[in-house]
Amino acid sequence: MKLLLASGSAHKVAEVRRILDAAGLRAEVIGLGDVEPYPEPIEDGATFEDNALIKARAGFARTGLATLADDSGIEVDVLNKMPGVRSARWAGGHGSDQENLELLLRQIDDVEDARRTARFVCAMALVWDGGEVVRRGVVEGRITRAPRGANGFGYDPVFNPDGYSVTTAEMSAGEKDAISHRGRAVRAIVPEIEALIAGGEG
Repeated sequence: MKLLLASGSAHKVAEVRRILDAAGLRAEVIGLGDVEPYPEPIEDGATFEDNALIKARAGFARTGLATLADDSGIEVDVLNKMPGVRSARWAGGHGSDQENLELLLRQIDDVEDARRTARFVCAMALVWDGGEVVRRGVVEGRITRAPRGANGFGYDPVFNPDGYSVTTAEMSAGEKDAISHRGRAVRAIVPEIEALIAGGEG
């Protein structure tokens, strides 16, 4: 079965492939770079779930392939759960990962450690011929005072998951997949993908 992940991020495509492989799914995951280019939909939803569905519906409509899409980000409690759905654009426009996390650190520079609580959130949507579903994955943690680690991407270098002494950027890919918001969201949607494979979709 061929499954489109409606993302241009090689990091995300690799991550989803690893998670589905670990779940024993016989699906070929491809990204937007592997299909005929199409205009990216405007992500104007109010929630992660809204935006994930916007992207998954567009991918399915353009390619006819069962399509996965995620919308994910970080919620910082002292910032009223922002950046939230604006996580990728926190520094303005399509800010770089570095610019986004540097701005976030500046904004909470004077906040004591106990109040630097945050969470990574991922909504994963699956749209196919005949249905759609969305699942959510969350991992709680805290924002560090400085970036640590060279693995991962996005806000990984400044996120310390609860119960761990390292950031998600200091974890191996396998360690991160086991606890990450995206890993949890993908695993939550595995039963629907299994049903599609069994039914001969894609």
